[in-house]
Amino acid sequence: MAFVEVIPLRRCQKGGGTFVEHSGFELAVFRLGESDSVYVIDNACPHAGGNLSGGDVEGTVVRCRVHDWPFDLKTGLCTDTPRARVR
Repeated sequence: MAFVEVIPLRRCQKGGGTFVEHSGFELAVFRLGESDSVYVIDNACPHAGGNLSGGDVEGTVVRCRVHDWPFDLKTGLCTDTPRARVR
């Protein structure tokens, strides 16, 4: 997979999500930890379309604010329902 810069790192909220629109995609960019690990997922929760960039983050899990579905930022999988995932 090729590297594509969607937002300068300095513009990403540290410890949380930042909404970015790039090439017609709505993305949630997360900048986490002391090493500034960056994770990018689709912004919409697959359950009800909730805004994931505005979700609460604990470790590498973001929770959708609409119905509290948790997604692992490393895998995109919902930690409660592994059949649900975000890209």
